[in-house]
Amino acid sequence: MATGPGGHRPFGARVKAFVALTKPRIIELLLITTVPVMFLAEQGVPDLWLVFATCFGGYLSAGGANALNMYIDRDIDALMDRTAQRPLVTGMVSPREGLVFGLVLAVVSTVWFGLLVNWLSAALALGALLFYVVVYTMILKRRTAQNIVWGGIAGCMPVLIGWSSVTDSMSWAAVILFLVIFFWTPPHYWPLSMKVREDYARVGVPMLPVVAGNTAVARQIVLYSWVMVAVSLLLTPLGYTGWFYTAVALAAGGWWLWEAHGLQNRAKEGATGAKLKEMRLFHWSITYVSLLFVAVAVDPFLR
Repeated sequence: MATGPGGHRPFGARVKAFVALTKPRIIELLLITTVPVMFLAEQGVPDLWLVFATCFGGYLSAGGANALNMYIDRDIDALMDRTAQRPLVTGMVSPREGLVFGLVLAVVSTVWFGLLVNWLSAALALGALLFYVVVYTMILKRRTAQNIVWGGIAGCMPVLIGWSSVTDSMSWAAVILFLVIFFWTPPHYWPLSMKVREDYARVGVPMLPVVAGNTAVARQIVLYSWVMVAVSLLLTPLGYTGWFYTAVALAAGGWWLWEAHGLQNRAKEGATGAKLKEMRLFHWSITYVSLLFVAVAVDPFLR
């Protein structure tokens, strides 16, 4: 039940609501791609204070972006089953509070990165925040089925931030891992969009599964999946990783392709509802990226 502006809002519930604005579960995934890259950049164990400073700054930055996203999308969030309990919808946090909270986190995270990590990382973090809020949320999300493709660039930035925090520079290794996440994002998110298609259709957000049939969506998922796996294998011939990473990338990538083609086959056969089993690939996608980036972190110790 929504809590009106004048309603009772317990302090503990309010704290939880502000934390919820940062979308902690999504940020966990962002950190999974940040820390291993720091190990790769260091070719060993990076400075632990630097790891903390980078992760905390990344949490503040991504949290600010997520809070601003919820502020902008509060109208459609109220109409979607998946988002109906978000703090700005229930009234636990007012729109003004959500906006101020997001802006404060954006400023604090940028200064934090600049003073405690380096200014290249600060610029990358701020760029990711602005891209997510302005380009994805305000421009792409409600206008094009390619929203998650190009909007997903913001979610790729933690890879670059992880590398720059250690080296204060960029490299092809960071670019390759950036591209892995770029090509991972659509086939990661489209299965979930297939599951909640009606939610997006109700509010007029043209996610690909809303404007295309299951077969067409599955075909795109398979295409992006093959490119993602191929790109993930570039690190080794370029000399950045060794046998361990290669073995994990091949095994995890092979299983991903098996699941992606399985989804495509079920879609071609006309499966719908529970029989489509689209969430199998969604859940595996999280496991895949976790395994791949753990291998990124471990590989330097086995070379």
